[in-house]
Amino acid sequence: MEIKKITDPAFRKYGRVVQGIDFSDLVEAIKKETPLPDGVAYEPSIQALEATAGAKELQKKTYGELPIEVGYCNGHNYKLNAIEYHRSSEINVAATDAVLIVGMQQDITDDFTYDTSLMEAFLVPEGTAVEIYATTLHYAPCSANEGGFKVGIVLPQGTNYPLEEEHTGWEDALITAKNKWLIGHAEGGLDAGAHIGLVGKNLDIRE
Repeated sequence: MEIKKITDPAFRKYGRVVQGIDFSDLVEAIKKETPLPDGVAYEPSIQALEATAGAKELQKKTYGELPIEVGYCNGHNYKLNAIEYHRSSEINVAATDAVLIVGMQQDITDDFTYDTSLMEAFLVPEGTAVEIYATTLHYAPCSANEGGFKVGIVLPQGTNYPLEEEHTGWEDALITAKNKWLIGHAEGGLDAGAHIGLVGKNLDIRE
C-alpha cells in the first residue's frame, strides 16, 4: 500500500498539520507515561497528558476552549480492521512515527457500507500533530516500523465513553460509544453486535 506524506496535497481533504503550538512536553509525556502493548490499547483520558502545557494549548487554540480529553492509542498494528468517525475533529499527536489510514464519510453508502479501496495511507512523523476532520474516516494508527507506535488522541471531553442509552436503526445503529460511529470489517475481530459494512480487503500497510 502506498504511504504518502502528510505534506502531500492529497491529505488536505482529510485534515491538516497543527501549527503554532508547542506540544513537545505532551510528546515526552506520551513517551514516558504510556505503555506500548503487543496489541493495540486505547485510553481516552490520562491525567499526566492532560496536565501538560501542550494539552492546554491544544484545548485553547484547536478546540476554542471547549473541554477536551487527552489519551493515547499505542501498540503494534498494520491493518485497518474498522473505520470510525466523530461529530468533531480529532487531534493525533505522534510520539513515534505512525501511519494513518483514512477515507471520507461522504463515500459511505445509504446502507452504511464502505469500499476500503477508497482509503489512503499517510505517514505522521514523530513530534507532529495532525487534525483529523470530523468527516474523515479513521481507526487505530498503524506501525511505521517494527518498534510499534505511540499516538496521543485529543477529542472533546466524553468521547468514546460508554453509552447511556440504546441505539438502533439507521445511522444510530453505528454508535458504539459516545460520539463514536463505527463500521467494521468481517476480518477485523470486533465485538459481536458491531455493524460489519466494510467491503473489500482488510487493508494492510505492508502490502
